[in-house]
Amino acid sequence: MPHKIGFVVVSSSGHEDGFSARELMIHAPTVSGWRSPKFCQFPQEIVLQMVERCRIRKLQLLAHQYMISSKVEFYISESLPEYLVPYQAERFRRLGYVSLCDNEKTGCKARELKSVYVDAVGQFLKLIFHQNHTNKYNIYNQVALVAINIIGDPADFGDESNITSREKLIDHYLGHSPHNEDPALEGTFAGRSDYISPLDDLAFDMYQDPEVAQIIRRLDEKKRDAVKKERYDHAKKLKQAIADLQKVGERLGRFEVEKRCAVEKEDYDLAKEKKQQMARYRAQVYEQLELHGLLQGEPEMQRPFTLPLQPLASPSSPQHWKAASSLPRTEELETEGTFAGPALQEKPLAYPSASSPRHSAVDQSPPAAGPVPRSHVDAVPYDERPLPITRKQLGEASTEPEVKDADSSDIRRRGVSGEPEPLTEKALREASSAIDILGEPLVAGAYSKTWSCREDALLALYQKLMEMPVGTQKEDLKNMLRASVFLIRRAIKDIVTSVFQASLKLVKMIITQYIPKHKLSKLETTHCVERTVPLLLARTGDSSARLRVMALNFIQEMALFKEVKSLQLIPSYLVQPLKPNASTHLAMSQVDLLARLLRDLGTGNSGFTVDSVMKFALNALEHKVYEVRETAVRIILDLYRQHPALTLEHLPPEDSSTRRNLLYKAIFEGIAKIDGRPTEAEVRAQKRAATKEAEKQKKEEVKVLQGQLAALRETQAGAQEKENDGVKLRNQDPQGRKAAPPDAPEIPDNHYLDNLCIFCGERNESFTEEGLDLHYWKHCLMLTRCDHCRQVVEISSLTEHLLTECDKRHGFGKCHRCSEAVPTEELPRHIQTKECNPAKSEKVANRCPLCHENFAPGEEAWKAHLMGPTGCTMNLRKTHVLSRATAPQQGKGPAASKSGTSGPKVGSKIPTPKGGPSKSSSRTYMRR
Repeated sequence: MPHKIGFVVVSSSGHEDGFSARELMIHAPTVSGWRSPKFCQFPQEIVLQMVERCRIRKLQLLAHQYMISSKVEFYISESLPEYLVPYQAERFRRLGYVSLCDNEKTGCKARELKSVYVDAVGQFLKLIFHQNHTNKYNIYNQVALVAINIIGDPADFGDESNITSREKLIDHYLGHSPHNEDPALEGTFAGRSDYISPLDDLAFDMYQDPEVAQIIRRLDEKKRDAVKKERYDHAKKLKQAIADLQKVGERLGRFEVEKRCAVEKEDYDLAKEKKQQMARYRAQVYEQLELHGLLQGEPEMQRPFTLPLQPLASPSSPQHWKAASSLPRTEELETEGTFAGPALQEKPLAYPSASSPRHSAVDQSPPAAGPVPRSHVDAVPYDERPLPITRKQLGEASTEPEVKDADSSDIRRRGVSGEPEPLTEKALREASSAIDILGEPLVAGAYSKTWSCREDALLALYQKLMEMPVGTQKEDLKNMLRASVFLIRRAIKDIVTSVFQASLKLVKMIITQYIPKHKLSKLETTHCVERTVPLLLARTGDSSARLRVMALNFIQEMALFKEVKSLQLIPSYLVQPLKPNASTHLAMSQVDLLARLLRDLGTGNSGFTVDSVMKFALNALEHKVYEVRETAVRIILDLYRQHPALTLEHLPPEDSSTRRNLLYKAIFEGIAKIDGRPTEAEVRAQKRAATKEAEKQKKEEVKVLQGQLAALRETQAGAQEKENDGVKLRNQDPQGRKAAPPDAPEIPDNHYLDNLCIFCGERNESFTEEGLDLHYWKHCLMLTRCDHCRQVVEISSLTEHLLTECDKRHGFGKCHRCSEAVPTEELPRHIQTKECNPAKSEKVANRCPLCHENFAPGEEAWKAHLMGPTGCTMNLRKTHVLSRATAPQQGKGPAASKSGTSGPKVGSKIPTPKGGPSKSSSRTYMRR
């Protein structure tokens, strides 16, 4: 199994004073690593010698935050190069390189940990550092390396592993199973040859206190041994101890860094305080976790620890101790050993028995730390407190045969800190009423600075309340309840999970058992709820996710108690508006709890009203946290399902301005789904589908009309041919001679509609297909262009086009007086002033949309009005024609200039009989 490989620095191209390459041999939170000289020449190189010839599996580099090399190359060799050892010409073999980030995104405030997976065998590793990344902090153009970690296998050990793996594979296919192998371990880390323990990772040593890191490694070995021996209860204890110790080691590592900074600033008072704080914290944690008991009976723990070098090599290596002892000692590797605990001394340890008093590790610490009282647990912040693993392990009577239920509390007291300390003067004054009722020993336990004493006090109070006889005086019962609530309030604020759980258990028992059993009034239930719920709500904003969940679930459970539900108290706390300065966790918990209880209780005689819930939800919609706003939307929709009309009264009107707010848009779309109505997106999709269908239908109609046009042309061509034949017969004389040709030119056969405008009746030789397009677009007196959609339409149908076909049709309305299309914003004033000329019935008169005049009915009247000299005065095309030098004759207008700019091509030309286009035909012909 690959593990951490120890190494020594053989050579380096140079270093800055105080930042030697030998610093790389130490992995600890306070190491500074190697730095190149100022304004050095590149590349820079470092040569490392590993403790033995090995197969490297993984390399880890921890770069500096701003002295960053652009590229690092790796070389490996079996022996030293000739410039270091004469008469040896062994060359380094290049493995490759890695590029390092310039760290601009983090503002040069973070360090990059680069991991490289390789497979190479050798004993010497060379690192070459290329030109640095430039930034404003690196003014001397240096490169640096904070730490390097080598993970691999001894070369011989790896070969044996491969042979063993091949033998196992052969046995597997032959059906043989060794008796000494546990099939339960197959597939786990114990059976994987490439497994790398997290404890060998560089990040582990760089953020862990060295002493704690050594202990964690020892515990990890013991855990694996316990699993192999199927001592699963012991393995579980070790696993929990390792997890807790990792947090402790990180905290101690931060303390060490703070102490080092204080020394650099020559603030020796602060440095002394940090040293004493570390010693106290270390001793308390060791006592709580009972590390001596977990490590008992292991001869390996009696060996001395060498903090600098030992983390660099794994104890699982068969040549570890031999190689470690052969490494040269340097001044940089020596440490003061200030933080080595008494459990790590070379002499045999005398582990205390259960009956002997336990001594704190700080008693054997240096004199500077001084004696430490056991009651110092509450003097440090929450995340520095001893973890309650000892009580949990000792309390598991079912898993450890030597621990019994009868004396579990005694063992807890003996294992932690014994009897609670006496009450202070302040505590005596504060809890005087509770002392009179419950007694000083129980209250002293509740006030103790040892968490196990506090928990025992609550459990004793629970037992005392349960054993209260039924015939007790009401006044004594009430006094007992109020004194208990006083201690419960203090326990709810406790930061230890087990104490907090005991307080919740006590509250539940009082409400559901104690008060009903002794038939106390609702006033006592109200007192209990009012005194505890505000504190429980405050705990829902705790930084610990476990405590938050416990508080949330208990409040929800309490609200559903039949004794509490009738009081309708808890909903009144939840609908209070969110405070702007409240923590994110507190706001999220409050809205989440309200949403839960609203589903469970509803709004009927529950304390929730539509008005109060909607005011809270609308206020929550403006909160800065997205999860709070999202839950508020869900609350509003849940409320709408129960009370649609009342909920809508509190919401703004559903218009375009409101829908610009994404939250209100989500609310209205949710309401539409609840009502079974299509949402705005679905409406738009339906409109698009309808538009596509209309366009498709229109194309089919055009196709049909084009077919009719072709048939009409054939019919007209046949009629014209017959007429021409009759004319020829009449023009022949009796002797069969032809008459003289008439003066008027004849229309060619089969070309009656060629060169003819079917709207105005003008015929012109220039009216080819393109010429007609230009004529329709610019010159035809019967057509006009829509100013809004640029389509060419008949003037007679312009009003209908604006109301039904135009792209801007939604911006027009029809005046009932003049029957014309008027812009929507002008329509109210247009109707109110009544200045328009009233329209007449279509049977009585036509209505011109240009000059707004009524004239004679019929299609021919449209031609006379739009093309005649005394007709419409607002037809701009007619005005242009009249202003020309010579007015064109009707039916033989001047040819359009082919050199002019041609208009867009007509999409479809619809021929109509003489007299104008049919009413049933489409009135739109082209779009620019």
